[in-house]
Amino acid sequence: MTDRTDSSGLRPPRTGVWLIGARGSVATTAITGAAALAARLHPPVGMVTETGPFADAALPPLDSLVFGGHDTASCPLPKRAEALAEAGVIPHGLPAAVRAELAAADAALRPGAPAAGPAAEDTGAEEDLIAGYAADLTEFTRTHGLARTVVINVASTEPPPPEPGEAPGSAHTPLPPSSRYAAAALRAGCPYVNFTPSAGLHHPRLAAAARTARVPYAGRDGKTGQTLLRSVLAPMFAQRALAVRAWSGTNLLGGGDGAALADPAAAAAKNAGKARVLADNLGTLPEGEVHIDDVPAMGDWKTAWDHIAFDGFLGSRMVLQTTWQGCDSALAAPLVLDLARLVARADERGLTGPVPGLGFYFKDPDSGPADLPGQWRALLDLARGFRPAPHDGAGTDERGGVADRAGAGAADDAAAGATDGAGSAR
Repeated sequence: MTDRTDSSGLRPPRTGVWLIGARGSVATTAITGAAALAARLHPPVGMVTETGPFADAALPPLDSLVFGGHDTASCPLPKRAEALAEAGVIPHGLPAAVRAELAAADAALRPGAPAAGPAAEDTGAEEDLIAGYAADLTEFTRTHGLARTVVINVASTEPPPPEPGEAPGSAHTPLPPSSRYAAAALRAGCPYVNFTPSAGLHHPRLAAAARTARVPYAGRDGKTGQTLLRSVLAPMFAQRALAVRAWSGTNLLGGGDGAALADPAAAAAKNAGKARVLADNLGTLPEGEVHIDDVPAMGDWKTAWDHIAFDGFLGSRMVLQTTWQGCDSALAAPLVLDLARLVARADERGLTGPVPGLGFYFKDPDSGPADLPGQWRALLDLARGFRPAPHDGAGTDERGGVADRAGAGAADDAAAGATDGAGSAR
């Protein structure tokens, strides 16, 4: 990426962005987009952190981001980017223009493990995977001389994990892949973002690790289309005292997400966040469901339709219908870059635990308001809190580098305990 220095002639500290599902459409679009923006090949449309309110928040520059990640797929990133260009997701010619950056990121990728396999049943194998993932993160951070590495889960949606003790045929409740990666992030002292509805840090076996983590984290389930619109419309109905009787929806989508959400359990996990937005804003959950249909021919495009039945004055019955058509990868990628920068800055400022103010990005945030305007105000408050004080130079870590935290703090002990606690044994 383009080399940029600050006014003193020194390069700003570099920040790692470690993507789980690094060869997927969202990750590939994010890596390609970051390179394009750093080289000023395209304007930063869709990137909230490139707008005025964030100009003085001392966020990591885009050209200071270094990408790596885990994935079970083997297709090289330059080839994945070419396929996305052929599909119209990213501009033709862009993969060639940033081929060096894509190749550099591809060289930093490490193999993940499939959802099925020995680790699904064996605690020792599970622990080996987590330890290996954490070692990958530590090596990446040290090899590239990074100030910190932010881990972001953009992998396909998983079915919800069974409740403790419900795993068939075993007292051991296995961690799903998203939670193994989350445990590894804590063990390596890395900030963590869950952009998916998968369990991640929300697994019961990671509750103690999350509570004692010495790193910031955020999630879950990025809000890119239908639910973004719901978070605007639902408070409108509530504020205008219009009684919503039913809110039904349909999603038509293809690509990897469509295939993953063809699993009813995975679709249920996805829809839980959509329902929560309505319940939190309306005070009750109206009738209606969201149906998700896999349409492979649609590729990375999605059509989301909502039918809202509501009562007006004197019981007059009315309907609002909305149609959202968009490219999920292009909608999600700039938000992933935003979150990488914001959570990195939170880590630099010494914040730990759930980062307040990031509900703007998620269907199922850890805290804060549920309506988009309220979430926007909270995000602006966070940005104001990130402004350096006159004596505070950006790039100064108030707690020491990630290498100092990895393996030495409570998060490391708790994350290790996540694999040998909860009634399981190595």
